[in-house]
Amino acid sequence: MDGDDKGIRTSRERPWYLYLLRCADGKFYTGITPDVEERVAEHQSGHGADFTKRRLPVALVYSERHPTMSAACIREKKVKKWGRRKKRKLIDSWTGC
Repeated sequence: MDGDDKGIRTSRERPWYLYLLRCADGKFYTGITPDVEERVAEHQSGHGADFTKRRLPVALVYSERHPTMSAACIREKKVKKWGRRKKRKLIDSWTGC
């Protein structure tokens, strides 16, 4: 495959996203996915994580793009260790773009 192949991306090139959801009880859920819209819809329909199933509805409050699943996973582990205040600062900095 050469660089002229239009619209074809290998799984290594596909971006992954860290995302945060605000649950109905005000708690935050942190996860990673290659497709934020699809994953949020899964959570919203009750087919996401057990954590969110018990806390519906959920709302996307933050996402950030990473070049690989590995990079997104490293960031997820770091953010999951943060307290609510630090997560709130991250969310407040998000432009939603």
